[in-house]
Amino acid sequence: MTQTLCITTAMTIPENNPALLENFGRLRVADVRDALDTLGWRTPRSVAPDIRPLFRTRACGFARTVRYLPYRGTIPALSEAEYAKWSGRYYGEICTYPWTNELVEGDFAVIDQSGADAGLMGSDNTLGCIRKGCRGFLSNGGVRDTDECILQKVPFWSAFISQGMVQGRIQYDAHNVPVAVGGVTIYPGDVVVADGDGVIVTPREVAEDVARLALEEQERDRKNRRRHYEALGRELDETVT
Repeated sequence: MTQTLCITTAMTIPENNPALLENFGRLRVADVRDALDTLGWRTPRSVAPDIRPLFRTRACGFARTVRYLPYRGTIPALSEAEYAKWSGRYYGEICTYPWTNELVEGDFAVIDQSGADAGLMGSDNTLGCIRKGCRGFLSNGGVRDTDECILQKVPFWSAFISQGMVQGRIQYDAHNVPVAVGGVTIYPGDVVVADGDGVIVTPREVAEDVARLALEEQERDRKNRRRHYEALGRELDETVT
């Protein structure tokens, strides 16, 4: 099972900023998109639309990035008992989860899974991450146990749903490094906002200005839509008040 892994040097990531997170937590993906356009950030910031949420929900946080690669190796012919031991060693040596030990309040797990069809995350380990403060999950791979994930209200945006476990499919490469998910280069500490419109990523260096412009845009939208509500005799809700 010995593997030679090429580990990329991790970056020093900025500390999570609660005030900045609170501001972005009030925003829609569309508001952030408009603000980025205003600042000239038309390079890919919107994650590809084929990456979708498991259910309609909203989340935002600071990117905690991790990269997994397709497994380079073969799966040996094993008895049931031998496979159980091999499978356990696989988690301990090949497809490890060191990044989960570093999660803090306000993180958003961004997983570059190289598009591999494997259920790296599921109903158990997502809850473990949420207990540590993770606000959401973004992956260009799959997620499994989706009925339970939905029941547990795990905010997860993925390229597809996977049935299989990771053994013989993917291996850990690095975390706290730049990754590419849905056509967007995402650095550790970037601000991730996700809702029913998809996912958008704001570079940390312009996050303050983006939040300011996006909040202004949102307030204009609230006022305009509130007038429609009032004219139609609709009860006001939290999106217009």
